[in-house]
Amino acid sequence: MANGPALSTARSGEMLDVLNANQFEGEFIDPKVVKQAEENFYRGAPPKWLNFYISGTLFIKRDGYDKLVDQIQQQRKFPGISTVKLFHQPGCGGTTLAMKVLWDLRKTFRCAVLTGSTSDITNVAKEVVHLFTAGSQRHQKTVLMLVNDEQILEILQDNIMLKIAEQQIVTRMPVVIFLNCVRNDALLQNSDHVVLKQKLSDTEKQKFDEKKKELCRKYNYKCNQFHGFNIMQTNFSQAYVKQVCKVFSTVRSANKPKKTQLAAFISLLNAYVPGSYLLESQCLDFFKHDDYIHGDFSLEDRMEPFSHLIITFQEASGKKVCMAHPMIAKCCTELMVEAGVARSNTARNLLNTLCRDEVPAFLVGFVKDMLTRRRPKIEENQINSTEMKEEQERFSRLILDIQRTEDYVQSASVLKMASKKFDQNPFFPQALARFYYTELKDYNLAEMWAKRAKERDPQSSFIADTLGQVHKNHLKNIEHPANPREILQLAAKAIKAFKDEEQLAENERGIEMKGDGETKISHVFNNRGMFGYLQVCNLVYDRLVSQNETWIEVLTKKVSLQSVLGSLGDNKLFRFNHLINSLRDEVERKCAFFDKYLTYSKPDMKKDDPSYISRDTSDCYRKYVGDYPPKHFKDKGADLIQKLKQNRADTSAGVLSCLDRECAESDLKEITTWWEEIFSQRDSVSALANYILNHIVLKNLRAMFPSDCNDLTVFKPKMPLIPEDSPELQMLTLLLCWPSDSKEKCVLDLNELILLMHHSYERAYKRHYRSRYLPPLFFIGKGQDLTRIVHRKVLKEMFLEQNEETIQDWSNNWSNEKIFKDPTIQARLLKVEGVVRNYRVYARIDGKEIEMDANLRNSLWRSRQVSFYIGFTIRGPVAFAIQTKPAEKVQSPEMASSEPKEIKPQLSPWTDKNRGHFVDLHQTDLINRVTDTEGILLKLKDRGLISNENYEAVRAVKSRKDQMSGIIQSLTSSTMGKDALCDILRRMKSMRPLINELEGSD
Repeated sequence: MANGPALSTARSGEMLDVLNANQFEGEFIDPKVVKQAEENFYRGAPPKWLNFYISGTLFIKRDGYDKLVDQIQQQRKFPGISTVKLFHQPGCGGTTLAMKVLWDLRKTFRCAVLTGSTSDITNVAKEVVHLFTAGSQRHQKTVLMLVNDEQILEILQDNIMLKIAEQQIVTRMPVVIFLNCVRNDALLQNSDHVVLKQKLSDTEKQKFDEKKKELCRKYNYKCNQFHGFNIMQTNFSQAYVKQVCKVFSTVRSANKPKKTQLAAFISLLNAYVPGSYLLESQCLDFFKHDDYIHGDFSLEDRMEPFSHLIITFQEASGKKVCMAHPMIAKCCTELMVEAGVARSNTARNLLNTLCRDEVPAFLVGFVKDMLTRRRPKIEENQINSTEMKEEQERFSRLILDIQRTEDYVQSASVLKMASKKFDQNPFFPQALARFYYTELKDYNLAEMWAKRAKERDPQSSFIADTLGQVHKNHLKNIEHPANPREILQLAAKAIKAFKDEEQLAENERGIEMKGDGETKISHVFNNRGMFGYLQVCNLVYDRLVSQNETWIEVLTKKVSLQSVLGSLGDNKLFRFNHLINSLRDEVERKCAFFDKYLTYSKPDMKKDDPSYISRDTSDCYRKYVGDYPPKHFKDKGADLIQKLKQNRADTSAGVLSCLDRECAESDLKEITTWWEEIFSQRDSVSALANYILNHIVLKNLRAMFPSDCNDLTVFKPKMPLIPEDSPELQMLTLLLCWPSDSKEKCVLDLNELILLMHHSYERAYKRHYRSRYLPPLFFIGKGQDLTRIVHRKVLKEMFLEQNEETIQDWSNNWSNEKIFKDPTIQARLLKVEGVVRNYRVYARIDGKEIEMDANLRNSLWRSRQVSFYIGFTIRGPVAFAIQTKPAEKVQSPEMASSEPKEIKPQLSPWTDKNRGHFVDLHQTDLINRVTDTEGILLKLKDRGLISNENYEAVRAVKSRKDQMSGIIQSLTSSTMGKDALCDILRRMKSMRPLINELEGSD
């Protein structure tokens, strides 16, 4: 009844199982077919569309039905593509509920289930677009599509939009709503999504009880074998499951008949791989050499007394066989264990008997999942209960259960047999190698199996990673005190493995990158080789330095290894001289990579990289690079470069991340001075750019600096000298050239500059950031010169100051763009006007249209006049918070020809028309009782409501009361300024009681 995805009407070779609006209407359906479909469904077979047709309105809907339908209907209000999620535990009717929703909405939407391989996303997108248009622009209708794979949604959405744009389709309604059916054992607790559990509500119990009576009247004793239905009707009762499975308690471990073995195989598969099955033909083949005893009996006859626990159902790929419910599969497996048939024995027997000769691809996949797929280990996030912190289990659930109930050797034995049976598959020896080095600490066997996995797939960087991890873990767990030679020998093996992995990762291509047809394709760039190298270097440093501090000077290249061999007490260490000499430079290069990687990109809009990456990278950099200049470091400005390295600010990425890392103002001032000196010594465009970027950072910190940045005029002539692979410098060029408002004239071609930056990004970073989200680094704000360039950290602090409850949700702000609804953010940023046309967005600057990316692609579905804010990622400018511009009212000819009416100025919300402005009325109280004048000054300056001259003059006054008096006097001529002062005071927690009191006195 609830046992896996539905593949009911899909025809061979198609990606989508399309549900017609008039499915089965007017057709003659053989009553025997109807009866069989209904019986199979209640016994536990996956639902077919026919089940919904014959049940009509009598079909039981679980409680999540109405919420799911409502969420889908709500998505019809929004253009483009959206997703509604249904989370469900295995065997609780999740797929049935999703299909019931599609069935009931088949006349409102064009409904389909994604059934084909998800590896060909381009063709899936093509079929979805064809379904949306039905081959014609005039026949558009929103597609409602059931998708089980959560991982493909984002890339599928991008491909659908690409196809729509390619075909120049003008959409008049939402294109597709994904109904994402996610099977998950551990479910979100306080989720906005529909969550289906193995537990019935009182209302559901009543519905199932009534249905039970109806089925008993209709089917009599047969009803007792409707296990799929009965398990749900008894509220997933373990007692019911044990009662129907008690036939397995008679099993004895010795001389098991084939039917018992086969039942054990199917149970094991279904217990650990939801949705798995065997083909009926495979099952019959298993009995082949017994045919002379049993004759030509059906599978059902052969499987007695287990037949009632097993279901057989027809689908496009053949007749499939599985247990009636996942709970039955788990119970049967447990009962077999109690009878002395261990899981490891069943697994080995399955491999020996069903995995001979040529094994069907679907069975290879099920066995691979059963033995190697690591499920998420989900813990509730203590900060926000709606978020889940995911970590993978160490091994598959079956291997962990064997390890827990039997022993480590049996787990290894099963993986070893699978590695030998599937002698071309790299995943089984990879899992076996992991088991040897993590659980058994047998590093020699771990190395052997890791190498074997690598031999089977020599181009995969992810497979190659295992060998590096073997050596790294060996080094980590080496007995103390270890001989330095032994430490370096292990380190050399680990470093070689990780460098090989890094090279393989560089050779791999993303899905969207063109290759030669033989190059490995990977959706993400594998950085584990580089990170593993840094972890090894950390271990080497800690192990060696703990024995002799002379190693500090050797590893940081302050002295040569040869010069200190005597004090180290082992001349044979010189054989590692080349390795040791290479460490510092490699560490510096890899840390520079991660500085950029973590500053310019993140896994997706809603997730950040694990904190240990930044932590371990920083530790390694500090040990090898930060505090120690290398020997013979005599280049021009070398001492200044070393100082910058100590502050992680020797690159543009380091400079840009200073605010994110919360560098002290004093450090930032020193960094700016050092870059200024380096530029004066070297006349380098990069040094000049970093000096200017530091000035921008200082301006964002509101720091006072002895001198203004007077080198902007020097930088502009150097723009043609910018290297082609330096998007940071291209970004600075754009920031400096970007007009202060839409009407200001720009001397350079912004479209050309943006194109140059895109090309620069492609050369420098696209390979590494291929699937990652590029967060904004800067925004264009109000003001002039460098003060209008706003760092993302400044916006974050402004927003969190006003919205303390959203601290936990900050990582979602680029995905929901909530930050741009905050009045303080709106007052700080410059809003520009533009247009959305042909699924692209353009800003109107100086009468020209400047094309840029959109932060949220779903904002591009409707052509219209818009306004938005401009942020800059490492790839170029991006439109944030795209909003439809209100249409201007058109005057009638009569109104246009008449005399213009007097426009009365609108009264300020802080002004009483009889008494005057709030600030004027309460000037004495404000001067005497307001405390945080420094904070008020900074906020007024940020909004451009107080001049630099007045700002400095007021700051120079020592008395707080005199400062407040100066603030009010500088604003007396501006109602806008006085309004802003009142708004600032009201938003300050410490001042709210005063403002409330003064308002009350009015």
